[in-house]
Amino acid sequence: MKFIIGRKLNMSQIYTPEGAAIPVTAVAIRNNVVTQLRTKEKDGYEAVQIGEGERRASLVAKPQKGQWKDLGSFATVREFRSTPYALHPAPSLKVGDKLSLDQFKTGDTIAVSAISKGKGFQGVVKRHGFKGGPRTHGQKHSEREPGSIGGGLRTHVPVGTRMAGRMGSDRVTVRNLKVAHVDAEEGILYVSGAVPGKRGTLVEIVSE
Repeated sequence: MKFIIGRKLNMSQIYTPEGAAIPVTAVAIRNNVVTQLRTKEKDGYEAVQIGEGERRASLVAKPQKGQWKDLGSFATVREFRSTPYALHPAPSLKVGDKLSLDQFKTGDTIAVSAISKGKGFQGVVKRHGFKGGPRTHGQKHSEREPGSIGGGLRTHVPVGTRMAGRMGSDRVTVRNLKVAHVDAEEGILYVSGAVPGKRGTLVEIVSE
């Protein structure tokens, strides 16, 4: 099980030796340091806590300063749990170890998790793909309306009814992506295809 944290940069394309263009997403990998190891005996589960990036020491809370000590002032912290169904066991790590891009190679299958773009309050046509009302035959204002939402016998809207509401800003995981290229010198990982989120979004990458 290989994992790392990065920041989404932008989409681009790279060319294979055969000349085919592959759409890729560039993910910048900054310093990834192991800040804590969760154990089943002490915490009830096994996980590796990773600190990523940097921020001013004045913005770090005292409990975090005490935990991190001389490891640094990280912008964010994430945990990667050891799952029993993982194809590869978690690497043996200790507090203070640094994770690098060398663990990944071209062709690796990965899963990417991030917060998707927020789209605000949207109607049912955009949010759920509703067809909407007819464009002719006397319709006036029902082109993008949801239509009937329930039977006449009920006095409430059933739970789970697809209606207008907030769209986006959800945690999304995209699986079965491929590592297209690893630029260890620049600290950039190129992932084939699209990755959730906008530019600068925190991205969690785990091998499958």
